[in-house]
Amino acid sequence: MAFIYFLALSLGIAIWAAMNTIVAVIVMALLTAATILIYFTSTLVIEIDEHELRVGKAHIAKKFCGEIKVLTPAEMSLQRTREADPAAYLAIRFWTAHGVKIEVRDQRDQTPYWLVTSKRGDALTQALKNS
Repeated sequence: MAFIYFLALSLGIAIWAAMNTIVAVIVMALLTAATILIYFTSTLVIEIDEHELRVGKAHIAKKFCGEIKVLTPAEMSLQRTREADPAAYLAIRFWTAHGVKIEVRDQRDQTPYWLVTSKRGDALTQALKNS
């Protein structure tokens, strides 16, 4: 998220160099508000109830969740790049290095696994196993 804010501030500085200070301050305020809006609208919400797992707008019944593996940053990097399966469901945010890989055991579903970024992968795994 800091990178997006850096880009927005760079644009604000370029506008300040081309225009006057008042215009630059207004643009910087608008860009800051836009960055905050992007942050809150792009937050990945993960919910678990007694019947299903919801990640963002996607949901799957817990009975179809197979093996759950907590990934280190190095493993997560490989899973989202070189070892990625095009049919997998990816709920990833580039600014989060940790995550979990959840195997899908539904014969009717072509999705082999869900790759979900989460700073608390251990807690997510425990919640899925205990509920």
